[in-house]
Amino acid sequence: MSENTLNGSSVYNELRLEQELCDAVIRVDGVEIHVHKIILCNCSPYFRALFTHWSTPHCRVFDIPNVSLDMMKFIVEFAYTGCVSVAQENIRELFIAADQFNVQGIIQACSAYLENQLIPQNCIGIWSLSDVYYTRKLKNKAYAFLLSHFEEVASSSAEFLQLPAQELVKLLENDHLNVKKEKKVFEAIIHWINHAPEERSGYITLLLSCVRLALIIPQYLLETVAKNELVEASEECRAIVLTALDTVIDLRTGGLPDLIPLHPMARPRLPSAFLLAFGGWSGGAPTSSFASYDNRAECWVSITDDEAEPRAYHGTAFLNGSLYCVGGFNGVVQFSTMKKFDLTTHTWQEVAPMHSKRCYVSVTVLDGQIYALGGYDGHHRLDTAERYEPSTNQWTLIAPMHRSRSDASCTTLHVKVYICGGFNGTDCLSSAECYNPKTDQWTLIAPMGSSRSGVGVIAYANHVFAVGGFNGISRLRTAEFYNPLTNTWHDVPSMLNPRSNFGIEVIEDHIFVAGGFNGLSTTADVECYDFDTGEWSDVSDLEISCSALSCCVVYGLPNMAEYAAPRHFLQLLDEEPDEVE
Repeated sequence: MSENTLNGSSVYNELRLEQELCDAVIRVDGVEIHVHKIILCNCSPYFRALFTHWSTPHCRVFDIPNVSLDMMKFIVEFAYTGCVSVAQENIRELFIAADQFNVQGIIQACSAYLENQLIPQNCIGIWSLSDVYYTRKLKNKAYAFLLSHFEEVASSSAEFLQLPAQELVKLLENDHLNVKKEKKVFEAIIHWINHAPEERSGYITLLLSCVRLALIIPQYLLETVAKNELVEASEECRAIVLTALDTVIDLRTGGLPDLIPLHPMARPRLPSAFLLAFGGWSGGAPTSSFASYDNRAECWVSITDDEAEPRAYHGTAFLNGSLYCVGGFNGVVQFSTMKKFDLTTHTWQEVAPMHSKRCYVSVTVLDGQIYALGGYDGHHRLDTAERYEPSTNQWTLIAPMHRSRSDASCTTLHVKVYICGGFNGTDCLSSAECYNPKTDQWTLIAPMGSSRSGVGVIAYANHVFAVGGFNGISRLRTAEFYNPLTNTWHDVPSMLNPRSNFGIEVIEDHIFVAGGFNGLSTTADVECYDFDTGEWSDVSDLEISCSALSCCVVYGLPNMAEYAAPRHFLQLLDEEPDEVE
């Protein structure tokens, strides 16, 4: 609101409270509320119609049925002040009353409150409420939350057990349903059926057909799915399982390689997040290569962008739906600039530059702000650091580090920034330090077990991981993690391949490392570390060999499917096509 609007509202409300110049009385349960017609007309189309079309011009007293006195007081107060107190105790009744009287401001306030209250245990109820009292934004957000947190919703929400069968089918068919393992979908439908087996057992065939059974390991299909009593009792279900097993065999033996991933039983669901890789050094020059990794389809997807400029030894950050490309080198100059790529509109924008040129820069995000640490300005290795605030489009210098570092890597953990390793112009570094934004102070922590320049650093599970790099003699396969509680480093199983200056990120309990320099050449090799098994395994290669690329994880975009491998709906392989009349 503007100052004039606020002042006007204050005056009108004072007049209402003093019952001055009021030209109408709203009566609820025999209690009279004195108001000004024009104020309520401005607040609600209902009152405008009531005062101008549903009554005579001389009518002054209006009895309002089917609403409590408290709710009407809320509505009148909002009409005069633009404010409403939404709380857990009144949210449902307030939402209903606001919908009944078409008070959009209160509906929006209730919707915003409910959006902030979304948890796995209530998202279905909020989604259902927004369906009855229709608010598109809240409905979409609640449903997206349900899809994104499906595993927890299915296992812990009482509301999930009350879902109608047809709504459950729509949910299970959705490509955006977020499950790390497809077997969780099967377990969810059995859980739903067992809640009311006499009424729901007949839905097993319909629901089982929604499970992408060919994505489940054969052992689980044979020992758990096929032997489930509901599946065993249904001829249709047994046939579905057999078809799934045949599909798995075709997939594993290389039969129908182009069709299998598109088969309804084998079509991967869309991931909730993507690994985005941008730029790098390839073939003796910087590149503008742009690709996302779809970990459900296990492949890289090239992103076409003619406006992307070649850049290497830069940093990237994902924030508020945009990719930020920080500093770097184009083969001629070191950059102080930062460019912002809107991942929804596919447009680039240059934003405020840093205070220093920084290639070999370390970049991370903490509390909605981008940190750029150290680097090389073309003359010196830097100990300076700065922080970018998107809302003001400004960089601010923070306290300098204890060490000058280029080719380091950084991450955030427990509201602190950690930076490890790097190169000071003479030596590869084993030292590490952390920054506390509350005190604007850097603290040296225990050094790593190895010197690591061109290292990859990432936080996961309350630890900071340092992977690969160059120790001054050779490229490393080794990895280690830091425990901030004990200020100690511990070894992690080594990568399959040595590398420095590579991209690193965590997706779904796996550390992904992409590209880099292996000591002989740049590489397209990608591998991941499984925290559950403690093992590294190969992943689909990048489309080009490159080092000095930068990676970040993107999520929550309205157009997530644009960054995924194409999903197409095909008929079952054993179905005949429809006849053409």
